[in-house]
Amino acid sequence: MSDSKFISFRELFLRNKRGLLTFLTRRVGREEASDLLQETFVRALRHDRFENVADSTAFLKQIAVNLTRDFARRRKTETRYLDFGDPPVETPSEAATPEESLESRRKTRIVLETIDALPPRCREVCLLVMHEGVSLNEAARRLGISETMARRHLRLALLRCRAALD
Repeated sequence: MSDSKFISFRELFLRNKRGLLTFLTRRVGREEASDLLQETFVRALRHDRFENVADSTAFLKQIAVNLTRDFARRRKTETRYLDFGDPPVETPSEAATPEESLESRRKTRIVLETIDALPPRCREVCLLVMHEGVSLNEAARRLGISETMARRHLRLALLRCRAALD
């Protein structure tokens, strides 16, 4: 990257970072906004002629809008394919009968054994998303795999847990 391109990109970043982050946070929430902000600037930098764009703020905002649309589509797809209804394991409540508590512990054991028997990468994705609560995107990044692959691993894990409980 030439020095002039770096300086103009730095200026572009500093001028637009706060406004774009606010815009993205309103659309997708704080955690995802940071990732999308970073991706916005990466895409702008990849654009061969970003220095020659007449309105750089509009250019960046359009990238951000497109990313939020992609994010919404992915989220909708995840919900459709990964939503299996109620969680497979119920936690025993204080008002649960002894039989219900025993059944809940049995289901928990089955799910844990099923997860333990998953292929290693599948198990890692499942634990990151379901136990640690990280997003699919973050799990994919941590494991060095694509988000699509992480989604497939999670889907397999959930399907196997469901099958084990049926």
